[in-house]
Amino acid sequence: MTSDTKLHPAPAVAPDAAWQAEIRAGVRHVRDLASLPLSPAERAAAQAAAANHKVRVPKAYLDLIDWNDPADPIRAQVIPSPDELMEQDGELDDPIADHGFSPLPRLTHRHADRVLLFPTYQCAVYCRFCFRKESLTAIGRGYTREALEPALGYIADHPEIREVILTGGDPLSLSDKALAEIFARIEAIAHVRLLRVHTRVPVALPSRITPGLVAALQGRLMVTIVTHFNHAREITPATETACRRLRHAGFVLLNQSVLLKGVNDSVEVLEELCRELMYRLGVKPYYLHHGDLARGMAHRRTTIEQGQALAGALRARLSGICNPVYVLDLPEGGGKVPIGPCHVEGRDGESWQLRGLDGEVRGYTEVVGE
Repeated sequence: MTSDTKLHPAPAVAPDAAWQAEIRAGVRHVRDLASLPLSPAERAAAQAAAANHKVRVPKAYLDLIDWNDPADPIRAQVIPSPDELMEQDGELDDPIADHGFSPLPRLTHRHADRVLLFPTYQCAVYCRFCFRKESLTAIGRGYTREALEPALGYIADHPEIREVILTGGDPLSLSDKALAEIFARIEAIAHVRLLRVHTRVPVALPSRITPGLVAALQGRLMVTIVTHFNHAREITPATETACRRLRHAGFVLLNQSVLLKGVNDSVEVLEELCRELMYRLGVKPYYLHHGDLARGMAHRRTTIEQGQALAGALRARLSGICNPVYVLDLPEGGGKVPIGPCHVEGRDGESWQLRGLDGEVRGYTEVVGE
């Protein structure tokens, strides 16, 4: 080693540099769609749809697409489609009434013991089926301390709040410094017990799950990371590494999927997804969401009856730990309600008729002490 080398060491790599470079190398603007292997007609249609709602796909997720398959399930989730421009009666700008339960900016308080906190309205990846896509396109603002101050003050003033859910936008698209600041502010509120983070980052940008990110989320609070895998093709060695890092940090890992026509609306696809989530990633399948009434998403929604049939088939094929709960997030802020198949066939007093997983109906008589 020369003396010059000692005097001029290589500069340290910024902790956020690698994953930020991966975002820059992917699709970030409508104009970037021109670089994708699309036909002229497909490109024009994608650009028209992307003009209405933001487009962003990190390179790692883009590389999962099989461009020879027009029905590729990864492509269907992130590449704009002209079907998005075909809105139906009954679709809504705010399908679950976030705005109606927002007492002040960047916070939704729908249930007494927990709140949604929106530190950013930006994402590492923009999913075409997103139920908040109207807000993300219209608001589009990132994180500032000043913007969150009123919401944090509200949480501090409401001792019934035990759980803070970071959502958005994607909170894990923020820098380590910003995450550490947010965590410290929430942790300082004594009545808050649990921090939940809803994120697509481990799926679409696994390189973002760095030691610095993990350190920013460690402390007094119990931390639950809720990922969003929709298809087993999204599970890769990189996502496995990311989830292992989160597990080893002591975080609880759950997954919520959306039931999407043409992506995961078969029992074989869902079965593989749920098994791999639990067995390979150590992520508990938590919810299987029926598609919300987001505008322009009729082409991706199944019927509830189809969803119930799929949920019933999964129940018969998978162990309880691998089974998600099939839910509908009701409009007007009614919350998530289970809508899976009912196994009660009839009742006469204390005698019940119940359908087993094998399809057979059996009697069950309650025996209850005085």
